[in-house]
Amino acid sequence: MTASRTVLAASRTVLTASLTVLTASPTVLSAAPAVLAEQGRFVNAQSETRSATQGLEREMRAIAGRSGVVWAGYRAPMVAGPRQMCCGDSMGDSGACCGTCRLESGSGVTMTSDTYRDRGTRIALESPTEFLVMARFEGGQVTRVRLFTPDCNVDAGTMTVVWLTDVKPDESIAWLSGLARSGSDVEAQRERVSKQAIAAIALHEVPSADRALDAMTTPEQPDFLRSDVAFWLGSTRGDAGARRLTQMMQQDPSEKVRDKVAFGLSVSKSSAALPALIAAAKNDRSTRVRGQALFWLAHKAGQEAVATITNAIDHDPETEVKRKAVFALSQLPKDEGVPKLIEVARTNKNPEVRKQAFFWLGQSHDPRAIQFFEDVLLKK
Repeated sequence: MTASRTVLAASRTVLTASLTVLTASPTVLSAAPAVLAEQGRFVNAQSETRSATQGLEREMRAIAGRSGVVWAGYRAPMVAGPRQMCCGDSMGDSGACCGTCRLESGSGVTMTSDTYRDRGTRIALESPTEFLVMARFEGGQVTRVRLFTPDCNVDAGTMTVVWLTDVKPDESIAWLSGLARSGSDVEAQRERVSKQAIAAIALHEVPSADRALDAMTTPEQPDFLRSDVAFWLGSTRGDAGARRLTQMMQQDPSEKVRDKVAFGLSVSKSSAALPALIAAAKNDRSTRVRGQALFWLAHKAGQEAVATITNAIDHDPETEVKRKAVFALSQLPKDEGVPKLIEVARTNKNPEVRKQAFFWLGQSHDPRAIQFFEDVLLKK
C-alpha cells in the first residue's frame, strides 16, 4: 500500500511538471515568430539576438569590440511606396529576380519600385513598411553597410549575425549619420559605407531623417557628401527634400554639387521640384549647371519644360548651353521633340545650333526628319 501511494505521488508530480511545460510552451513558441521577423529571410547565419533598449550606439560599440568578422542587423521603418531592395547578384534559377543574395560577397543593392514586382515564387500582397540595416564589423570598424527589404532571401554563409531588437529610429539616424560623415576620398570606402548609410537615413520614415540630411548639405560639409545626399533628397524625401534641394540650387557654392542637385530635382515627385529645375535652367550662374538642368527637364517633358528649353536656345548667351538645349529637345518624346528640332534647324540664326539640330534629327530616324532633309537638299 505504501509503495502504491509512492507511485501515485510520483505520478502526480510528473503530471504537474507536464502541465507546467505545456503552459510555458505557448510563450516559447510565441517568441519564435518575433525573432524570425527581425531576421527577415536569412539562412546559414550564426544568429544571436540582443536588445538595444540601452541604446543602439552602446550595442554597436560592443559588437565592434568582438574579434573576427561580425554582422549586425536591425529593422527600421521605411518611407511609403512600392519598393524592394535586394542585391545585384540576386538571381533565381530562371534568371529573374529574386533568388538568394550572398551577405558577405554579394554585390551592391538593386532597388525596384514597380507596383507589380517579380518575386519569383513569392507573391507580395502589400509593399514592405520596414527595411533591414546590416553593418559589417571587422577590426573594430564598420567596413560595409547593406540594405534589404525583409522579403529578400539572403545567405549569410555561416557568418555571425547579431540581430538587434528594440532599436529606436532616431538612434538609428544618429548612428548612421556618423557613418555617412565618415566618408573619405577613397571611393571604395564611400561606396561601401558612407553612401549606403546616407541611403539608409533617407529611407527612414521619421522626421529626424530630414533634419540629418539637411545638416549634411550645409556649405561647410564636403562636396562629396552634399553631392551624395542630393539624389536621396529628391528620390525619397518628398516635399521636404524638394525644398532643401531648391535651397541648395540657390545657395550652394559648388557647380559640381548643383549639377547633382539638378538630377535630384529631376527624380523628385514633389510639385515644387519642376519650378526649381526650370529656374536653374534659366538662371544658374554656371553654364554646366544650366545645361544639365535643361537635359533633365527634357526627361520631365510637359509644356513648361519645352518652353524653357526653347527659350534657352533662343536667348541663353552661351553657345554651349544652346547646344545642350538642342540635345535636350532630342530627348523629348518624338511628337514634341522632332517638330521643335526641325524648327530650330530651319530658322535659328546660330550656325552651330542649326548644325546640332540637323545632327539630332538624323539620329531620330523619324520620317518627318527625312522629309525635312529631302526638302533642304532639293532646294539646293
